[in-house]
Formats: sequence, structure tokens, C-alpha cells
Amino acid sequence: MSLRSLSCYAVLILGMGLLSHAAPLRICADPDNLPFSNRAARGFDNQIAALVARDLHREPVFVWSRNGRGFLREQFNRNACDVLVGVPQKLRGVLTTAPYYRSAYVFVTRRQDNLQIASFSDPHLNGPKIGLQALEDNLSPPSLALIRTGHAAQLVGFNSFGANGPAILRAVVNRRLGTAVVWGPLAGYWITHERLPLNLTPVSPLVDPSGVPFAFSISMAVHKHDEKLRADLNAALIRLRPSISRVLASYNVPTLAEEAQ
Repeated sequence: MSLRSLSCYAVLILGMGLLSHAAPLRICADPDNLPFSNRAARGFDNQIAALVARDLHREPVFVWSRNGRGFLREQFNRNACDVLVGVPQKLRGVLTTAPYYRSAYVFVTRRQDNLQIASFSDPHLNGPKIGLQALEDNLSPPSLALIRTGHAAQLVGFNSFGANGPAILRAVVNRRLGTAVVWGPLAGYWITHERLPLNLTPVSPLVDPSGVPFAFSISMAVHKHDEKLRADLNAALIRLRPSISRVLASYNVPTLAEEAQ
């Protein structure tokens, strides 16, 4: 065996040793919520979390759990896992990392209609039904702006989890809706995945006059006492920025520049 081969072999053994001695990184993720995550680990959050774990020389282990109401109190705060992915940067009750992407709600319109709806006061919103994602007991944040601008009677809520993810977009294609206002990553993924003839335009302005935001910086989260893990994750996110950008692009996630701090 050549000296070069011996060196490569030594590096490989060292890397395996680092992974075997470090504790696994337990990552809480939804088992059925594409494009973000699923049990087959085919979501972009699955891929990004695995990249980060391996950058830290830790084996990624996914802990499957629906991240609905009560999740932080009943599971995360009881040490079900070490890391949450895909959370708003300002989520209360946890420590959040620097964002790994920023996106916004988007207006979804039929390509053949050649509309560029961006504002909640656009006259093209008058009349037809408007689809919104239902988030547990409430409609998504754009509902407040649409109610304020006189569109309350037109709103239709859609479950967008699991197999229902593309339903709101198909309803625009089939003209059951005139338009829909959808979280950008979900809209971008399903439009590409199902080859739907739709356009999307970020809502404007990105903050309602009432103060409700329509754009969010998305981070990872750790337990409130785990400053070291947060620092490790932040360092990994910086190192992996080009790889993370490629993953997001492959899922057609519409991204915005980060806000100036």
C-alpha cells in the first residue's frame, strides 16, 4: 500500500471514529409534511439537518413527531430531541440559530391569466374565492390583511399538511379559486413537483400596517440551556451555506435576502 493510500485510510478511520464517539444529533421532524420533512427523510429540512449533523461529526437521528400545538411543552421540553428545524427565528421558549433561509407568503395565480397580484388591495382580488392555508384553528397570517381589505366572505381554508399539500394549488389551476396566498416554500415545491401552470409573486408589503409579518426568517432551535450546541450549529450553517442554498434551490424554495440586523 502506498503512503498516499495509507494517509487516506487513516483519515477515513479517524472520521469514522469521530462519528462513532460523538453522541447522535436527535432532530425532531414531522413524519408527513413535504416539502419540509417526511419519514423517508426526503424533505429539504431533513437534508439540511443531516448536512449539519455530519458537519459536526454526529450521526443524524430523526425523531418523528407532528409539530402542532403543545409540541414544545409536551415533547421538546421533555428532551425528546436536541434540535428543531424549520422554526421562525424569534420562536419563544427556545434558543434559535441564525436563519438558514428567509421566505414569504406568495400570491398564486394561473399562468395563462397573466396576472401579477402582489398587493392585498389589488382589484383582481375582488369577487373570486381566495385560498388560504389553515394552521390548526386559524387561517394563515395573510387572512388578517384580506379581512382588513374587505375580502372576508371570499376566504376558503385548506389543510396543507401531508397528502393535502398541493390541494390549494390544484384548486387555483381548476378555477375553484381565483387566487391563493400560500407559504412560499410549499407553493414553490408543489408547483415544480406537479408541473402546475401557476405563477407566484411575494406579497407586498412584507409587513401589514397592523404589524403582522408575511415574511419569516427560518432557523434551527435548541433547548434554552444549550448555548454550546447553538454555537456549533451556527458555525456549521456558515460553513454549509453554499450547500444549503443548493438544497433550497433544488426544492424551488423562493428565498429573500436576510434582514439587516
